[in-house]
Amino acid sequence: MLDEDKMNVDFVPPSTSHGDLDQKISQLMQCKPLSEQEVKSLCEKAKEILMEENNVQPVKSPVTICGDIHGQFHDLAELFRIGGKCPDTNYLFMGDYVDRGYYSVETVTLLVSLKVRYPQRITILRGNHESRQITQVYGFYDECLRKYGNPNVWKTFTDLFDYLPLTALVESEIFCLHGGLSPSIETLDNIRNFDRVQEVPHEGPMCDLLWSDPDDRCGWGISPRGAGYTFGQDISEQFNHTNSLKLIARAHQLVMEGFNWGHEQKVVTIFSAPNYCYRCGNMASILEVDDCKNHTFIQFDPAPRRGEPDVTRRTPDYFL
Repeated sequence: MLDEDKMNVDFVPPSTSHGDLDQKISQLMQCKPLSEQEVKSLCEKAKEILMEENNVQPVKSPVTICGDIHGQFHDLAELFRIGGKCPDTNYLFMGDYVDRGYYSVETVTLLVSLKVRYPQRITILRGNHESRQITQVYGFYDECLRKYGNPNVWKTFTDLFDYLPLTALVESEIFCLHGGLSPSIETLDNIRNFDRVQEVPHEGPMCDLLWSDPDDRCGWGISPRGAGYTFGQDISEQFNHTNSLKLIARAHQLVMEGFNWGHEQKVVTIFSAPNYCYRCGNMASILEVDDCKNHTFIQFDPAPRRGEPDVTRRTPDYFL
């Protein structure tokens, strides 16, 4: 794993040219995708970096924590406009970069490019949509076919998704992940011991981290999603106490105000895709954690529509 004494130094593979990457990032910021070969090369470099990261990746403050993006590229650009550009602002994204929106290719390529360019300034976790099975149903696979004429870019990215960290830990106090807790996990060390380099399983602790949701009812419950569990305030409090945590920050659920406190502020849900699926009318938010570990939520509305095609998809399945 990375030497903690070097955590303040951006690790960049020797073969990576900053100027070349900066040019690609500039291109992507204009919502112009990279070539198939450029994506392949980028993901090879990203894999080298992600292989060095932990299942519970340590993150220092200040950092801005973000929820689902779901291919809404122009809203991601709005997020960076409001929250600050990377690397001026440190970011932690909690998964679900693809599917649903019209620009999953550009969205995930930009985030991976920023990861390669500024590996210590941005952390990207795995969401339940960063999987082969889900992306074949909810848009990313079809988008890759449409934009590249073959499934190679989809395969390149889904292979990379296997290497994404599952969770992050901000200043040893804020536990960040896409979904929620698992009855199979009592401590963070349980997570650290996973072999994460695999497709998301249909059940088990790795699946639960990406699929579970907090609930008003105590204890563990059966999830209406068909994967993961629901967990009550008693579960959150015990997990936080056991692991000396102050907060669980997660994404995964549409919340109309962009963020939602639960379990007497032991858990917070952050959702960063405004007007989800271009029709839900919700606000988005990001959570800024400053040097003193103070929390500030910033809400934002959708970016101006810029030539997105007419919406023809069915009403969204909120459980995904």
